Amino acid sequence: MSGSSALLTDRYELTMLDAALLAGTHDRECVFEAFTRHLPPGRRYGIVGGTGRLIELIEQFRFGDEELEWLRSAHVVRDATIDWLADYRFSGSISGYREGEVYFPGSPFLVVDAPFAEGVILETLILSVFNFDSAVASAAARMVTAAVGRPIAEMGSRRANERGAVAAARAAFIAGFSATSNLEAGRTWGVPTMGTAAHAFTLLHDSEEDAFRAQVEALGAGTTLLVDTFDVERAIERAVRIAGPELGAVRLDSGDLPSLVRTVRAQLDSLGATKTRITVTNDLDEFTIAALAASPVDSYGVGTAVVTGSGFPASGMVYKLVAHRPRGHVGDWIPVAKKSDGKASVGGRKHPVRRLDESGRAVAEAIHVIGEDDVVKDRGRDLLVPLITDGVADRRYLGADGVRLAREHRASAMAELPDQAFRLGRGDPVLPTIFV
Repeated sequence: MSGSSALLTDRYELTMLDAALLAGTHDRECVFEAFTRHLPPGRRYGIVGGTGRLIELIEQFRFGDEELEWLRSAHVVRDATIDWLADYRFSGSISGYREGEVYFPGSPFLVVDAPFAEGVILETLILSVFNFDSAVASAAARMVTAAVGRPIAEMGSRRANERGAVAAARAAFIAGFSATSNLEAGRTWGVPTMGTAAHAFTLLHDSEEDAFRAQVEALGAGTTLLVDTFDVERAIERAVRIAGPELGAVRLDSGDLPSLVRTVRAQLDSLGATKTRITVTNDLDEFTIAALAASPVDSYGVGTAVVTGSGFPASGMVYKLVAHRPRGHVGDWIPVAKKSDGKASVGGRKHPVRRLDESGRAVAEAIHVIGEDDVVKDRGRDLLVPLITDGVADRRYLGADGVRLAREHRASAMAELPDQAFRLGRGDPVLPTIFV
């Protein structure tokens, strides 16, 4: 498979380009914005995920010989357009929220300044990255809140496609998860990895005792033993007898967890394994995690719920042209907007600001609609930062270092939110979006 990301897109992006080249409107200077019209029902905030991934994918957005030949053989666009694509390099500028930032409806978390031809063909790529990664990050952040400081591992690779699994592990880590089971996420993005054994390992051996002994001999007494393949009480007795009181942890993947966890904790303590941790991994989401808050659980492992956005696998984000002018023209921008029923947008370039009160708590999202030379005067925190300038990416946001930076920013951005943002019950966005 080619290393290019250029065909990870919808056909109509290229047919629009084809028609614009023919009409001579392809080089009009444009402003595109990505935003969401609403949060998933009941959610109070969202977390931006995918920025660093997107920047790398834009750098790989090149039409090589393989891509061009396929477009030609499939008769997707005219030969003249294929010649134009052969030289495509994004030369515009992109600003946006820092990855890990909190977002609310109507606020542009990404702004693309580029000629129409360069900006329009990035639409599908931008939305596919942000809609998925932000859905995962937003769900993961709620789970982290519900865990009240206890670590959570992402282990949903088998519930996502192979590329999505890596992206999900990355997004969950940015949102505050402590580790992932996915090795590619560890290699590519620097996410800590974890994992020991599944039920198959126990069933492989002649007895549960043989399986525990083999695992301890290979991984040491600090390993995590899965104790619910057969009988939990007997398994814990065997686990402590084989590994000793230094046994690192036991994992529970079934049963009535609140009751079972209390029973297991009592048994471990009675056997002298007072420091042995209990981790649970049974179809958890933010609500089941919250229900275990009073139980002696030490850590969690979450799979399906986190990689599917805990019921909302896409974030409802859209990418719209909001202003344009003839290339090289020094006059005012022409605002443009959809008027469709239920999908109307606001034209014109925008400058989003998060307003804070005297204690540093966020109180509103102020969106300034600005002209060419307008200077925004607002005491709030400016939300847009340069990501790509004249085709050159800011390297701080890329790779494993970018992931760590996003994780840190997510923590600081969420610390600004009022307490009601963290309630799991249904509610409206915790901050109003105000157009100024």
